[in-house]
Amino acid sequence: MRFDAAGLRKEFPILSREFDGKRLVYLDNPATTQKPRAVIDAVSRFYEHSNANVHRGAYRLAEESTAAYEGAREKVRGFLNAASVEEIIFTRGATESINLVAYAWGRKHVAEGDEIVLTEMEHHSNLVPWQLLAQEKKAVLRFVPVENDGTIDVTRAAALITPRTRLVSMTQVSNVLGTINPVRRIAELARERGALLLVDGAQSVPHMAVDVRDIGCDFFVLSGHKMLAPTGIGALYVRKAVLETMPPFHGGGDMIRQVFLDHATWNDLPWKFEAGTPNFADAVGLAAAIDFLSAVGLDALQEHERALTGYAIGRLGEMAGVTLYGPRDVALRGGVVSFNVEGVHPHDLATILDRESAVAIRAGHHCAQPLMKRLNVAATARAGFYLYNVEEDIDRLVEGIHKAEEIFKT
Repeated sequence: MRFDAAGLRKEFPILSREFDGKRLVYLDNPATTQKPRAVIDAVSRFYEHSNANVHRGAYRLAEESTAAYEGAREKVRGFLNAASVEEIIFTRGATESINLVAYAWGRKHVAEGDEIVLTEMEHHSNLVPWQLLAQEKKAVLRFVPVENDGTIDVTRAAALITPRTRLVSMTQVSNVLGTINPVRRIAELARERGALLLVDGAQSVPHMAVDVRDIGCDFFVLSGHKMLAPTGIGALYVRKAVLETMPPFHGGGDMIRQVFLDHATWNDLPWKFEAGTPNFADAVGLAAAIDFLSAVGLDALQEHERALTGYAIGRLGEMAGVTLYGPRDVALRGGVVSFNVEGVHPHDLATILDRESAVAIRAGHHCAQPLMKRLNVAATARAGFYLYNVEEDIDRLVEGIHKAEEIFKT
């Protein structure tokens, strides 16, 4: 059955906007996705009917709120196929999740001379926390290089994972190159050497089916706003045996069992890691987003994005002045295409596309400055596709690039 992106588009109120009489073409999906009416309504309905603090009230409204919040946790568990809700911690997003692991796991388990293995394509959120930890613990960071085709070589990765490696941390899908990394094979290599694996799923979970038990990872992070949910809500999966070894990340209310003047004891999992009033309303929004994506079907969505990516690579590849980055094989990549246009700075291109064509793309280093250095560029333009994008959006992008070229030639 044909994927009905045009029909799905109608579920997103913001996509009905026009600029200077032109329909908005939104291609900045790797940065954040737009929200369907179902998610917007779920959050509004919660505030209108069920808003109360969770876990603490003995009245019915609080019980409703708690049930909705914990129901959202179960939705995340099922979406990732985690073994237990005890393994799912709500956070503000992937960045906070990685920092939680670096602080609560890393400061306990990483010592001087230990190694942390990353890749050259990591987002800053999966680089800077490990830099801070390595500086504090005098640990060593090692990097799997990015090959010329935008992939990583498993053999080269294997050589970098040694008995001194405590953690391998890598993105499942690059937010710049679109590369889908072989995280399942990396998990096997890490396990063979006694290391753990953290997978940054910010760019994968919104676009493909993910099974943390099949991957074999120990940590997995996601951001809700990249998968149709509100901002400020995300989740961290930690394998229970690992989570049980970790001290708390934040101290405060609800993460405690008993508090005395000079010490405290901790709540059960996962609440031990959720200090203070959680973002329960947006957790309800995340649950609604999961329902929406599940109804669409992640396998069908991934095929739709592959078709769009192939079409974009074909159209952009025909242009003499355009340089593309990342694998050309769409089976090896997600729905992200980064490129540069000869003679046009990415920021200028993004501005012209917006003003002339109502096309929204991202331009810059995409929070991946080391990868920009590897590509020998200061910045790239980036178009990212999602379930509401169609081939016409890519045609508009190409038309806009031609306009930009004409402007800079005059």
